[in-house]
Amino acid sequence: CVCVCVCGRENARRLRHRQKQERRLTTETMFARAFRAMGAQRQSAAEVLNAEGGWKRLAARAAVPATLGAGVAAACLTTVAASGDELHPPLQPWYHKGFMHGFDHNALRRGYQVYKEVCAACHSLKFICYRHLVGVTHTEAEAKAMAEDEQVQDGPDDEGKMFMRPGKLSDPHPRPYPNDEAARHANNGALPPDLSLVIKARHNTNYRTIGGEDYVFALLTGFVEEPPAGIELRDGLHYNPYFPGGAIGMARPLYDNMIEYEDGTPATTSQMAKDVVEFLSWASEPHHDERKRMGFKYLVVVGLMTLTAVYIKRLRWSVLKSRKIYYQPRN
Repeated sequence: CVCVCVCGRENARRLRHRQKQERRLTTETMFARAFRAMGAQRQSAAEVLNAEGGWKRLAARAAVPATLGAGVAAACLTTVAASGDELHPPLQPWYHKGFMHGFDHNALRRGYQVYKEVCAACHSLKFICYRHLVGVTHTEAEAKAMAEDEQVQDGPDDEGKMFMRPGKLSDPHPRPYPNDEAARHANNGALPPDLSLVIKARHNTNYRTIGGEDYVFALLTGFVEEPPAGIELRDGLHYNPYFPGGAIGMARPLYDNMIEYEDGTPATTSQMAKDVVEFLSWASEPHHDERKRMGFKYLVVVGLMTLTAVYIKRLRWSVLKSRKIYYQPRN
């Protein structure tokens, strides 16, 4: 019996080996036939092109996409080379970037103070009204008092004339210039951007994160008094390595102890830059904290519903999954 078993296994092994070789030969034969057919087609196509002068027409047709491809490649290389003269902003540990974290309202109040006393001289905040500050940086009474300090043009009245009135909570922050042309004229041709969405508009060039806080903070704290050797600036421009091209029309806006915080925080350059960046980040997304709060609630509710659904599924289907069905043949 042992000899018969051994011989049977050996015969089965030899049969499997023979079948494998036959499949391999069949595959090689199929590939050889396919390559011969491709060679014949390539040869026939070459004969047709040579006979009809098609190589010249084919080269002329291929020259257009080749030229376009070369132009695109050159543009890409030019873009990369042009972006090599700016520094990437370093990453900063912003507290509100955490999954469960919101804005520091004390920092938002200090940042608004920096904007009002420094940035508001040139930059507008047209998408933020005084009512948005209520409960975030100031109380309702403080926001009303700040709004009433501004004179807002309104009208027309019964006689069709425009008039000036004290501001209200529903009014946006006033613009420092009446129009863009006046803003350019006062800033040597440069237009100061609106800061309502500047954090969203100025993306971080660092590939590891997305967000303009790092860029704006580096821009505010990265001014250099003298440009490096070999770089010449025109009159009215200032050097900042974090700005594309290095030449920026805005002078250094922040200096140590240039303002006095209400809560006694030391007004260093980095502290003021950090506070105003946090305020501008809130201005670009006023519903940031509420969105995270609602998202956490949704996750909790969805998690509880998922656990309940799994429990009910296992409870209802346990009878069907655990039952045993067998047939008893009739006699």
